[in-house]
Amino acid sequence: MPLLAALTASEGDRPDAVQVAGVALSREQLLGAAGAVAARIAGAPAVAVDATATAETVVAVVGGLLAGVPVVPVPPDSGPAEREHILHDSGAVPLPPVDLAERGDWARPGTRPDATAFILYTSGTTGAPKGVLMPRQAVAADLDALAEAWEWTADDTLVHGLPLFHVHGLVLGVLGPLRIGSRLLHTGRPTPAAYAAAAGTLYFGVPTVWSRVTQDASAARALRGARLLVSGSAPLPAPVFRDLEALTGQRPVERYGMTETLITVSTRAGGERRPGSVGLPLPGIRTRVAAEPGAEIGELQLTGPTLFDGYLGRPEATAASFTEDGWFRTGDIAAIEPDGMHRIVGRASTDLIKSGGYRIGAGEVENALLDHPSVREAAVIGAPHADLGQEIVAYVVAEGEIGERELIDFVAGHLSVHKRPRKVRFLDALPRNAMGKPQKRLLPPA
Repeated sequence: MPLLAALTASEGDRPDAVQVAGVALSREQLLGAAGAVAARIAGAPAVAVDATATAETVVAVVGGLLAGVPVVPVPPDSGPAEREHILHDSGAVPLPPVDLAERGDWARPGTRPDATAFILYTSGTTGAPKGVLMPRQAVAADLDALAEAWEWTADDTLVHGLPLFHVHGLVLGVLGPLRIGSRLLHTGRPTPAAYAAAAGTLYFGVPTVWSRVTQDASAARALRGARLLVSGSAPLPAPVFRDLEALTGQRPVERYGMTETLITVSTRAGGERRPGSVGLPLPGIRTRVAAEPGAEIGELQLTGPTLFDGYLGRPEATAASFTEDGWFRTGDIAAIEPDGMHRIVGRASTDLIKSGGYRIGAGEVENALLDHPSVREAAVIGAPHADLGQEIVAYVVAEGEIGERELIDFVAGHLSVHKRPRKVRFLDALPRNAMGKPQKRLLPPA
């Protein structure tokens, strides 16, 4: 089956099959405009797409996929150095301006399933961003697995306002509808009002989006008619989960993935959804936790058909990301419950805290802090400590009068005493990236 199977299907087409920031295209119009792009870029080693939240970006990406040219999404807010690195490292040619009215009839032979669909740049803790080589067959496998898990069909209308240079907004949020056949309504910006007005059946959002939706009760209640609310790209705080349930009448679906693996674990449309749980492995995915003897948590490792082909030009980094027996090392710390449900408690590099002989997941402490009615945001780290090895330090955005001791005691009353913060630092806001993930390396010194 072609990667974008629904794009060429005549049945079910409509003038607003794909709508981005108010600009609507039928699938026929999208295919024609993308065909013209494909004709212009055929044979290029890769094509760089300035991934703004526009219909032109969708046309450009589809054109690259039709032509079999690897697409390199470039974040529109990239600084000059980052942009230059992406273009030089990938060898991508800049895409000429896209004309939505242009038409082309692209009828070249199909591209091999193992060919590269995307070169997606992802940053680690050190060094320049690495280019993730994502094959077409991995994208297809992931979208089919998600369609099964979420009961996602051509009858759905998918609504989101996510950036179009990440897996969440681009691969799931654009290619998903073009493979499955559902309508896509991209709101431009993911505001509560825009989500409420969209009248969709399936919604994608990051935790920041869902937090803002719950703060607008009328907008949240307008989502009661939706079939599924999906949260990803960062852990969904338990209070936001509960507020969504109270206001919309349904528990959100949480899922887990990475640029290198796409989405690999998710709760199900017809299954149990628990706060703090990202659910079960998708069809074809196997997972395991590499934990020290006696430990409940450890690094999540996995294997399956959705994995990348390696880092562009980085054979040593590629080799280091896999175990000796071929499992991908996510670098995320997780626990697998007896019933198979997965909990992600943080990154090994920043969120696994070793204090006084205990191994503590920062995410568990963060969720406990967020249960306090005055706490709006929380980030927890392990800071060097002469006696404990590391001490737990919490950075908190709070409302009203609240003190350090009150929060320390609050956590100790909810979790084991050894998981309580030793210090609490109050901030006006946490540093976050475009997807709403806290950037702990940018926190002030403990």
